[in-house]
Amino acid sequence: MFCRHILQATNRLIGQSSMNIQYIGCRNIKRWVAPTMKELSRRRKKVGPDPNKPRSSYLEWNYDVELHCFQNRIGETFDKNILSEALVQREYANIQEFKAKEEGNESYIPEQHNYDLAKDGNAIISDYIKEEYSKNYPEEIAITVQKYLTTDEMLAHIAKHLGFTDLIKAVEYPLEERTLADSFKALVAALSLSSDLERAQLFVKDFVIAQMNGKDIYDIWTPEKPYEYVVKLLEQRGIKKVEPRLCNQSAVNTILANYQVGLYDSNNKSLLGIGWGENVQIAKDTAALDAIQRLYNSYARK
Repeated sequence: MFCRHILQATNRLIGQSSMNIQYIGCRNIKRWVAPTMKELSRRRKKVGPDPNKPRSSYLEWNYDVELHCFQNRIGETFDKNILSEALVQREYANIQEFKAKEEGNESYIPEQHNYDLAKDGNAIISDYIKEEYSKNYPEEIAITVQKYLTTDEMLAHIAKHLGFTDLIKAVEYPLEERTLADSFKALVAALSLSSDLERAQLFVKDFVIAQMNGKDIYDIWTPEKPYEYVVKLLEQRGIKKVEPRLCNQSAVNTILANYQVGLYDSNNKSLLGIGWGENVQIAKDTAALDAIQRLYNSYARK
């Protein structure tokens, strides 16, 4: 009986130890792995990061499919040949033609580049922006906004986020802002030819004029001499004399000095504009800017 109890206890101990062994983990990492990984990392840092490669250099690149996806992405339909032309830089087309002549390839058909389309697209974009802003603002402000929205930096920003980078055939990579901007202008002209001018103008409205969202137009346009500008503007509207008044002041002769100046119509004593500043002249100019905004019906009450 005693031996039987001993045998049962022994079996239980053996069973428990075997079950514990099943839960013991071992990573089995060899001693040579860590030094090898460190050496590979050191060599990678020594060589430097991989150079930027265009997407077209990868094996699975299909340009026609990418153009089809691009049209669906922006929600427009283009003539295939015109769209391809809009995305070819002039220098790239010239180099490809020169290489074909050097190789004696008589069957080579020169690619059409986007130089002429870019000029036409620039005219469409500029004219439409000026037309839209001339409805509510004078020509001077409309031209300033048009110049702001048609800079290479702005158009390149739009083109980059629409996915132009991988589609443009250019000599350099990464692409310069001028290349991206010209391709965007050419695309607008291509849309006008593929559809109509109205469709191209809606495209400009959706992607170019939309960049003004959240921006104050008076941060972009500010006259050099606001008070003289508003006086001339008021004279055109029948107000012959403007009376600046010091309405309030505080903390005079300190670094926190503050002055409040109001511009009034001398005839009916109505307030035309009000502004603040650290001296009277700055407050006067600020009041002039406020009067300009009120005259152009864009004043937002504080």
